This record gives sequence, C-alpha cells and structure tokens, in this order.
Amino acid sequence: MIAIAIIAVLFIITFTFIQQPKFGRLPYDYELKRIKNSPNFRKGKFQNINHTPDLVEGANYFTVLYDFLFKKSKRSIPSHILPSKKTNLLTLDPDKNVLVWFGHSSYFMQIDGKKILVDPVFSGSASPIKFTTKSFRGSDIYTTNDIPEIDYLFISHDHWDHLDYETVVKLRHKTKKVITGLGVGAHLQYWGYTTDQIIEKDWNEEITLAPGFIVNTTPARHFSGREFKRNRTLWMSFVFKTPTMKIFIGGDSGYDTHFKKIGNAFGPFDMAILECGQYNQYWKYIHMMPEEVIQAGVDLNAKTILPVHWSKFSLSLHAWDDPIIRIIEESKRRNVPIITTIIGAEVDLKTIS
Repeated sequence: MIAIAIIAVLFIITFTFIQQPKFGRLPYDYELKRIKNSPNFRKGKFQNINHTPDLVEGANYFTVLYDFLFKKSKRSIPSHILPSKKTNLLTLDPDKNVLVWFGHSSYFMQIDGKKILVDPVFSGSASPIKFTTKSFRGSDIYTTNDIPEIDYLFISHDHWDHLDYETVVKLRHKTKKVITGLGVGAHLQYWGYTTDQIIEKDWNEEITLAPGFIVNTTPARHFSGREFKRNRTLWMSFVFKTPTMKIFIGGDSGYDTHFKKIGNAFGPFDMAILECGQYNQYWKYIHMMPEEVIQAGVDLNAKTILPVHWSKFSLSLHAWDDPIIRIIEESKRRNVPIITTIIGAEVDLKTIS
C-alpha cells in the first residue's frame, strides 16, 4: 500500500507540473484533422523518411543514463566565461546583410532589408526544470530587449532548446510572422500568438512571404515533443530564398538521404546552417556527428557551412568544444569552407553570396 501511495503521489506531482503553460498544448480539432491528412503522419505520429530509432541497435536508456551520470566529459561545461561581443541589433545599418549567432541554434539575420530570427532561446535554460540545463557563462549577453521587430521567426521544432516559452512570449508583439511545422502552432496560439501570425506547413511546401522572399519547407531526421508524447508535431528544415541569397536552415537532424535530395532540388546554397553538437554514437540517427555535418554541406551543394547547436548548453557527453574542434579538422581535411564566429559578432553575409 505504501508503494502504491508513493506512485500515486508522484503521478499527481508530475501531472500537475506538466500543466504549466510552458509545456504548451497539443493540436486538436481542425488542427488535428490537418495533421492526420499529412502523408508524414502515420500510426498516430509523425514519421521520418527512413527508419529512425531513438537509440542505436544494442543500446538502451539504462546504458545512456549510466554514461550521463558517470562517463560525461569533465569538460562538458567550459571552466571560463565564453568570449562574446555585443552587436546593437536595434541600430543596424538597414543596407547590411549580416548574421549574428547567439550560441546553440539561435541566430539573427538581416538580409535584403528583412529581419529574421531562428530558434531563439534567451531564458538561460533549455529545460522545463531550469537548474538542470543552464546556459554557459558568457552565452547569455542578449535578451529579448535587444531584439528588433522581426519580420520572420523560424521555429524548427518544439524541443526546449529550440522553442523557448519565455522567449517567444516576450517576442510575441515584435513578431510579424512565424514559420514552423504542423502542430507547433498549437503551442504558439496557447501562448497568445494569433492565427494571422502563424504559418504552419508540412514538408515539401512553398511559402511566398514577400516579393523575392520564398521559403520551401524541407525534411529533417529528428523527433519532437515537450513532454511524454513524442512526434505529435513536425520537425523541419527550411530553404530560405531572398532576392540576393539562398540559405539552408537546418534545424536538428541526423544524417540521411534528405540532404542530397534537397541539394539536388534547391542547391547550390550560399550558406548551410547545420547542427554540429550534442551528438553521440548512441543517438547518431537523430544528431549528426561533426564529420557528417561536412558531408551534409557537400550534399547540399553549399558554398560554406555555419556550424551551430554548440557553445551554450551541455546536452550530450562530449566536451563543450569538441564539436567545433572536430568540424574544423574535417573541413580542412576535405577543403570545405566553414564559418567560425563568437557569440554576438557580426558575420558579413555579402562576402559569401
């Protein structure tokens, strides 16, 4: 009886905890009908193009948990404050084409007069329990107050390190349009965004945002979910075309055939922005190893690669700087150009277009 009582109490605590607004809500009614009509939604959830196990064959969650507790790199978190630079985004020359990276997968772009923000996380945490996944010292020099009015906000998927409740709520009145995958709009509407602000799409659709500004929604190899139910919303990558540039916004993805297909259909790209961190052989199907990032850039036919998804949160077992060390080595070995920058610095996009 005591064991049953303990289980019941834990269930009640967990159920109560996940009722907080930051968990969002799942799609329902007309939203769910649209999702069920998607060719990528089968057996009650969204599916990757190819078979994608959560863990590699032979691995299990007990092994992964053991390694997280006892085999994580002692350098998974930097011992020093990360270098950074504060660029005033509110007073940028409107004629500049620039990118400013905020660490992890968050970055700002100003291209051909439009202001774009991707997967912003300014709350200092990538978890519903703040003290468990705190951002590195020096990686939080920007807040939502530093962000100007945004023409296009891209949300690649609804994981906590890409869709941050505190951040998007504060940016709601600064954001004209949000471009995201099917189902993610339910979270945003729950948090106060209007249907006019949200553009939700399936893979392989085209959006004309303004004359010369076109988005093609493309696949990724990943998963989704903010609590226990997985894959009820769609994870995305994007082809973003402006009057002068073509950029691949990768989101999170394991390596797969979709990169080559996207490159054949939409390449060449001026730049491919690809995740290079938080990898491990245990979950290689859903996150690329650094060497695979270079191959993905080659598949996409990209002039250069900007590696992201590192330098802010420790979500894997590797040392915090292992991603950039390995990708630099591989880029030199294969003679593939990459962009390296510190948090907050301007990257002049006119030099790569």
